[in-house]
Amino acid sequence: MGFDRRPLTPGDAGAWADLVNAIQDGYGIDDFASEQDLKEEFGYPNQDFPQGSIAVYDGRTMVGFGLLAFRSVADPVHHVSYDGGVHPSYRRRGLGGELLDWAEKAAVPLHNRRFPGRPLSVSSWFLACDAAAVALHEQHGYQPVRYFHAMVRDLTAPVPEAAIPPGVAITAYAPGMAEHALLVRNEAFRDHWGSTETSAQSWAHFLEASAFRPDLSFMAYQQTAPIGMLSSREYEGYYKKTGRRDLHIALVGTRAAGRNRGIASALLVTAMSAARASGYDRASLTVDADSLTGAVRLYERVGFAVDHTRAAYRKQLTASS
Repeated sequence: MGFDRRPLTPGDAGAWADLVNAIQDGYGIDDFASEQDLKEEFGYPNQDFPQGSIAVYDGRTMVGFGLLAFRSVADPVHHVSYDGGVHPSYRRRGLGGELLDWAEKAAVPLHNRRFPGRPLSVSSWFLACDAAAVALHEQHGYQPVRYFHAMVRDLTAPVPEAAIPPGVAITAYAPGMAEHALLVRNEAFRDHWGSTETSAQSWAHFLEASAFRPDLSFMAYQQTAPIGMLSSREYEGYYKKTGRRDLHIALVGTRAAGRNRGIASALLVTAMSAARASGYDRASLTVDADSLTGAVRLYERVGFAVDHTRAAYRKQLTASS
């Protein structure tokens, strides 16, 4: 089609952000990305941009992209994640299918270098309401495996007081708590669908992101033992596009001993109250629609409502070179 195809580089971050935002605009979704947000993606340990990414350009305009992310373990299958998209003005030209074919082909050698001899699958993520994406993936042999809700909460509305359980203390996050937060994160998400342990290297990258808001992140302790954590972010792209401030709750969880005690609710309300006092307009988060811990109901109880839903479709591949 006369397009230029090459791996994504940090110099593409601005064009990449423009493309992502055009795709979001096309669906009426306001989860916008900034150039800085995407530049920081290049430091993520579980991505290989030279071999596991592609940008499609028409002249100076990026019109499509694809990006693979790898897992830290094969448990027992190595589930590679694919994220990609095509500019709304360039759809129905076969680019979506081309990118999906690229993802499957690129995943195999990268998988074989990490987990030779182990099974491989590719999971692709897209809006569940996108009938064209559903049809494309089904034509390529993908099947739906999970759905995730993006939920939002209006922070201009009153936030209730936090009901902190007896014997539990909630404190603002401080850098010296990084190891405690990682401990809670890994134990809290151990039984979540698709989750694997976060390494110290990946956790450091997560905490170094410019979007991380330590002043709106919190830890829960029972005596001296960390038992719960909440990590917040604020994405510059959303503010630039809307003029509104969004507290994005990237992670919230409790260790097994802290479940069903109201600790997660107390962390959520504490964070939302602090954000509201600081002038934030809304809070947002993403949750597994079929969470075994009843997370959807938990978020609804503190005022969150579903904004849109993303689907994960998966295909088993033959991991041979």
